Amino acid sequence: MEEHQMEDRLLEVLRAQKEQTFSLDDLEAAIHLDGADAFKEMVKALVRLEDKGDIIRTKKNRYALPEKMDYIKGTFRAHERGFGFVLPEEKDLDDIFIPPTEVNDAMNGDLVLANITKRKGDNLAEGTISKIVERKTTQLVGTYMEDLVGDGIVIPDDKRVFGEVHVDLADGLKPVDGHKVIVELTEYAHSHNRARGVVKMIIGHRNDPGVDILSIIHKHGIETVFSDAVMKEANATEDAINPDEIGSRRDLRDQVIITIDGADAKDLDDAITVTKLENGHFKLGVHIADVTHYVKEGSELDKEASSRATSVYLVDRVIPMLPHRLSNGICSLNPKVDRFTMSCEMEIDETGHVVSHEIFESIIKTTERMTYTDVNAILVENDAELRKKYAHIIPMLEDMFDLSKHLHEKREARGAIDFDAKEARVLVDEKGRPEQVVLRSRSAGERLIEEFMLAANETVAEHFHWMDVPFIYRIHEDPKEDKLARFFEFITNFGLVVKGTSNQVHPAALQQVLDEVKGKPEEMVISTVMLRSMQQAKYDTVSAGHFGLATDFYTHFTSPIRRYPDLMVHRLIREYLIKGDVSEETLAKRAEELPDIAEHSSKMERRAIEAERETDELKKTEFMVDKVGEKFKGIISSVTNFGLFIELENTIEGLVHVSAMKGDYYQFHQNMLAMIGERTGRVYRIGDEVEVEVTKVDVDAREIDFALISEGKEGGKTKFQKQKPISKTRAFKEKGNRPNKRRKQESSKNEKQADGDWYTKPKKKKKKAFYESVAKKGQPKNSKKKKRR
Repeated sequence: MEEHQMEDRLLEVLRAQKEQTFSLDDLEAAIHLDGADAFKEMVKALVRLEDKGDIIRTKKNRYALPEKMDYIKGTFRAHERGFGFVLPEEKDLDDIFIPPTEVNDAMNGDLVLANITKRKGDNLAEGTISKIVERKTTQLVGTYMEDLVGDGIVIPDDKRVFGEVHVDLADGLKPVDGHKVIVELTEYAHSHNRARGVVKMIIGHRNDPGVDILSIIHKHGIETVFSDAVMKEANATEDAINPDEIGSRRDLRDQVIITIDGADAKDLDDAITVTKLENGHFKLGVHIADVTHYVKEGSELDKEASSRATSVYLVDRVIPMLPHRLSNGICSLNPKVDRFTMSCEMEIDETGHVVSHEIFESIIKTTERMTYTDVNAILVENDAELRKKYAHIIPMLEDMFDLSKHLHEKREARGAIDFDAKEARVLVDEKGRPEQVVLRSRSAGERLIEEFMLAANETVAEHFHWMDVPFIYRIHEDPKEDKLARFFEFITNFGLVVKGTSNQVHPAALQQVLDEVKGKPEEMVISTVMLRSMQQAKYDTVSAGHFGLATDFYTHFTSPIRRYPDLMVHRLIREYLIKGDVSEETLAKRAEELPDIAEHSSKMERRAIEAERETDELKKTEFMVDKVGEKFKGIISSVTNFGLFIELENTIEGLVHVSAMKGDYYQFHQNMLAMIGERTGRVYRIGDEVEVEVTKVDVDAREIDFALISEGKEGGKTKFQKQKPISKTRAFKEKGNRPNKRRKQESSKNEKQADGDWYTKPKKKKKKAFYESVAKKGQPKNSKKKKRR
């Protein structure tokens, strides 16, 4: 019997009777073994399963599934403040909070076995990491330094990695003090011994231009160079349409079709056209670059695109999913040249509903390459010069504007949530130094394209949902009940009530909340906290709908140059719809491979977002270096037990530490997301406007410190003032131990609980110790009146 067959039989027995534990004799009898050799194979299989964390062996040498013994197998996600969470492999299970003392040398990303030690309610569990099943981190990026005895150490850039890495200088490269390096781990930290490794790559000195961004790129394992095999295929791709390959494509080159993108965009995925029909309906054509015509399945280009899964857009560069010859060349819908496309044409009525559609291969030749700036100037500002320049497309632009309004009204009517959050862009010079931070606008041009792409994505998703074939969808699951319940409780502070319950709420009810607070001081706070209560969108093979968009069907069809799921959707369209191949063999093949593609694409998307966010934080911090002493107005964007995060008008965020909040002693009240003064009752709450002064900027730590200038809102006597205060001395000591990195936009459900444990109440002094100290120092002033309770 093969190894995996024995393992499968053992797991089948254990899963059939989950509540039982089995001895060796029980298992031997259950799988009907015959002979000593078979028994030995069973024992070996049990050892392998135990090593992989698939089964547990008790102290009495009995075997069971991990969940039977309150063990959960999953991925460890570390937090820079020492704690972490285990994300179970079983999707239906909730995350497990791991306190700092129970991490037991696990590293971020490791596959671990966690033992649940405490349960708090139905959805909150706390545990300890009992076994590291598989190490996932093989190398780290950090700064090389020489320690006091002349040995080399690397300080990891990733604050989720605790402790230094000792560098073996006898092997590997020989960096100098201050070099940014990639160190390959040869020994992992255990007990009190630090990790060891060898330097495999020197990125450059930490002070050299561009090294900071390169370090972030390498830290996240993002490939920047294409292999020779990939480039060979890319260079062999033609740079113009071959007429012999047009075949049966629908020729749309006589239509007025335009692209609308940012002025600096070079990879143009989508082109659009709109015509008004005699029946009053609109005909919307969304034409997407046909990348799959050039990226053949199984080719080196395809393998590389699948591995990268997404282009990464950083402050000063783009790391493309495909080589520039394709992404900026033959695949890009550049102006006034022939291009192959995959088209989705929709007939849309006056209410914004798609009444009919068609999906097909096409060839187009765009009439104009428009920018968001120009479209906004034409449609919103009625710029006379631009309207004259583009007179030949003005009627179509106005029809597009009308149609986008109908589509938006339809989405609003069905309850789609529109957060409309502020976004900023950091402008840098040729050496990567930040020069300006500007807010991104979201006017007519941006909204127009957004509505048309949403319509196409929904239409394609619904088409293949009803075909009932293996497919990739973009899903956004309903918020988790516990997070939504906390949001409902929070908004009661503003006199708001949501229609529905935490386990059954329509997105329209949440949008109604946003509508009620629009233009009010609490708008930002309500929007922010609501966003944090949502789950993260991801790719899946199950058509589970999109909660935020309030639609039952959604996919990504419109950006195959920069997203692999979109490329895969195009491939499936050609296979199922155009070639008509829905054979059992094809369906079985796709059903097997698509779940892995969806999961990997979601993972790579999160990696790209983290890298983009980190580079933004870096450059925003650099931008503030010469602003120390300057004053700014901002809004309290987050309240934690260690202080207030203040977001300036340009989205740059800094911290007012609790120890720097003068004039009172402030306590954190989680249910109100507020700091309340113990003596004055003065309140600082998320969403409040304040004025701050920049007191310190630490680029390496990505930290900006603020001091409050304006005072919080007056509050009378409250129940919170009766609570026992935390030691001020303790609070000031904590200043040096605060987190090095700022909070994440989407925290796990137990993180707030962890935040709440950041300070603990001081232990009461024993009377004897107290009176001894008084005897030594003398009677304190007003000691009779100020007896501490």
